[in-house]
Formats: sequence, C-alpha cells, structure tokens
Amino acid sequence: MPVHAFIFPGQGSQAVGMGRDLAAAFPAVREVFQEVDDSLGQNLSRLMFEGPGETLTLTENAQPALMAVSLAVLRVLEREGGVALKTRAAVVAGHSLGEYSALAAAGSFGVAEAARLLKLRGQAMQKAVPAGEGAMAALLGADLEQAREICAEAGPVPVEAGQTPRTEVIEIANDNGGGQVVVSGHRGAVERAVEIAKGDRFKGIKRAMLLPVSAPFHCRLMEPAAEAMAEALAQSPPRAPSVPLIANVTAAKATEPDEIRDLLVRQVTATVRWRESVEAMVALGVTSFVELGAGKVLTGLVRRIAPDAAAAAVGTPAEIEAVLKAL
Repeated sequence: MPVHAFIFPGQGSQAVGMGRDLAAAFPAVREVFQEVDDSLGQNLSRLMFEGPGETLTLTENAQPALMAVSLAVLRVLEREGGVALKTRAAVVAGHSLGEYSALAAAGSFGVAEAARLLKLRGQAMQKAVPAGEGAMAALLGADLEQAREICAEAGPVPVEAGQTPRTEVIEIANDNGGGQVVVSGHRGAVERAVEIAKGDRFKGIKRAMLLPVSAPFHCRLMEPAAEAMAEALAQSPPRAPSVPLIANVTAAKATEPDEIRDLLVRQVTATVRWRESVEAMVALGVTSFVELGAGKVLTGLVRRIAPDAAAAAVGTPAEIEAVLKAL
C-alpha cells in the first residue's frame, strides 16, 4: 500500500483561467469559491477565471486564489470519491502560502479563515518593503552551499575609499531542491548575486536570473509582515491538524497548535526548506506525493528530489478522475 503525502503549491503556480473548468464540472468547487468570495468581500473567482493576469498575480490576490483551488480540489475528492484526508494522507505540506492550504485541508483553519489570513499576509508582505527596493533571483543548478557563498559575497556594497562599508540583506529564500535555490533581499545585493553566479567559479550553475516578483519574500526584510501575521494568528489561531504538518521552517513534523502558530510567523522571514521537507517525508515512509491545486511545480520538484517516489498533480477534472482511481 502506498503511503501518501498531500502537498499544496505556492505563489507562482497561479494563471488566468485557474479553477474555471473545475467550477464548471463540480458543484463542490463552486461552493468553495463562493465561500472565499464571501469571506473576502471580493469576486476573486471572476479574477481567477478572467484575469487580468497582472491583478491576479498581486500577492494579496494570488495567495487566497491558490488556496481556494487547492481546497476546492480536496473537497471534490472528499465528496465525489470519499477521500478523507485524515485516513488517506500520512502527512501534509505546502510551499510557503501552501502551508496555509495544507493546514486548512487538515482542519486547522476553515476555508474562510485561511482566505482572510492569506489576503492579509499578501498585503503585509507587499507593504513590508517599498516597491523597487527588494528583489529575488533563482540560481538554477546551484546547491545550497554555493548559494550561501554567493550571498556572503554579494552582501557587502562596493564603496569608494574613505566611505563607510555597509552590507545589504541577501538570504536564501527557498531551497527548492533539484538544483533550484532562490535568494532574496535588497535589489542591489540580489543583482550582484546574479552576476557572481554567472562567473567562472560556479560552473555548475546553469542560469541565474531575477524573478518577476513584487517583493523580497522569505528574508528578514519581511519582519514587518511577520509582526502583522503574529497579530492576525493571535486572533485566528490554528487548531490541531488531523494529520501532521511537515513545516517549511523546520522540515519536521508539527502537530501542536501553538507550535504551528509560531512556525507560520517565522515562515514569513525564514527559508522555505522544501528539499529537506520532501526528504523528511520520504524518511517517514511516504512513497506517493499528491499535489492538490493549480499547476505542477511541486510535482516536478518531488520527482527530482525523490525519483523513487510516485508524484501526481491534481488540478483538473481529468486529473481528479485519475487520482480517484489510484486512491
């Protein structure tokens, strides 16, 4: 018998049209989308279906939208196929905002609660750093030690003789695995990191590029957003999940509500340890990863990190039909 982990995508998986075919096919999907729309006082589902893309990609919209699709897929599996997460999944995990989706799937938050928290999270992350001051970059083909070396070199700001030395923030935002590391921080430091990574000393790095994001996520520049989430989670604390969460911050099991609340606050500024999280799930006996929601990003990463495990993305009516047969 396969041992399943249910995993939930993060920002970057959004696309105009997401959820539209699902909503046309399943009343359960329409129910979830209506619940999210009502909780936010916003027609988010229309934005998901019709765009425009630049508005959907805004952090405050993309985060609850991705959660909505993930939870809608799960509700269809529950209603159409009798798939109870607490009996079918050994653990849950999510990438960044996907951690809220994972916790909502496991009953720690209601759908409306998760939507409101993610809307606030997106707004707080956007406000934390003035536009243009921060950036993120992907280092493709890099390992974690190479990325750390590049960050250490990129942080110090070049200065003229007699000027006071200073260092800009640049940190590891995501250790995604499969040779994909993302760095985040002040724009100048991130731009220097891209140039350093292209140098001859780092031959294993195939490509280094700035990412089209609106803020430098998962670094200490996000501390104001972490403070906002601490306040929000004090008002809407998580409940104990029905199955353990493998947390981004620790790449380890979390089940206690107070611990989970602390991890969600820390997660805003900390590295997303996705590679280690997948490795931890395999070490716990997981043999099958089921990605619920938009896109197939995590499925691709799992296949590179844990090639012996099965991995499937479930985000369309056809994929739902296929996974119901498999489960």
